[in-house]
Amino acid sequence: MEKVLRIDTVSEHDKYYHQENLHPLVSIIDFEGTAPEVYASRMNFGFYAIYLKDVVCGDIKYGRDTYDYQDRTLVFVAPGQIINVDINEEYKPSGYALLFHPDLIHGTPLGRHIEDYNFFSYQSREALHLSEKERKIVMDCFDKIKYELEQRTDNHSKTLIAANIELFLNYCVRFYERQFITRNQVNQSSIEKFEKLLSEYFLSDQAQALGLPAVTYFAYKLNLSPNYFGDLVKKETGKTVMEYIHLKIIDTAKERLLDTSKSISEIAFNLGFKYPHHFTRTFKRNTGITPLEYRNSN
Repeated sequence: MEKVLRIDTVSEHDKYYHQENLHPLVSIIDFEGTAPEVYASRMNFGFYAIYLKDVVCGDIKYGRDTYDYQDRTLVFVAPGQIINVDINEEYKPSGYALLFHPDLIHGTPLGRHIEDYNFFSYQSREALHLSEKERKIVMDCFDKIKYELEQRTDNHSKTLIAANIELFLNYCVRFYERQFITRNQVNQSSIEKFEKLLSEYFLSDQAQALGLPAVTYFAYKLNLSPNYFGDLVKKETGKTVMEYIHLKIIDTAKERLLDTSKSISEIAFNLGFKYPHHFTRTFKRNTGITPLEYRNSN
């Protein structure tokens, strides 16, 4: 296996592309006319990196999964992720990058909720594709950050840089919501597949073998990252994946409780619960009554 190129700091990344480093913890790079020291196909960063690519340079992969990677595409990389880049032979770098180290946002509002930006964990075919107007907004955010980097550092620099990064990320949240809407047909297909997989889960012996259904199980089956899958379900149904799963569990339980040949304990085990009292607690939390009370009332 090819060695992973590890770049821990923003300064190292700037040096890798022969760029002047204006701040050790944050950088805006214009790739036009640049070239890295070497073309590494496997890389790992110690900082957040967002790449705005204006040309197709090749597929980017996380593990075996390939990004839906086109022109005017934003690619998000979190610290510690290993990415695989297959570079086209005729590729010439074009586009921009925003790099910022976690130390930059410590103690800022952004640092307190950076984990809320799920797209840093998106993977296969989940990159953000921008309209021309959206790209202009992204570039405006980058220009504001670059302006601060070119000024003499003062007591306001860190606050303003972090605030502009947060503004940019909030725009990305909006753009992703637009992407969910414009790809409604594709999303609906994924929801339909999810519903089918969920039904099959309880019709087969998978619940008994694997336990209660997990988000990661269905995300893997749909070739989506868990975070993207969760956001997709939320946008399409208004419910979280676990809320959706729990509704299916309760509906299935209600049907099976009407069959008095099965004990409540048997039904609990067949649904994937390790302990019957966990089933009773879950059922009552969702319906207001216990499984036995439901059976007796029907």
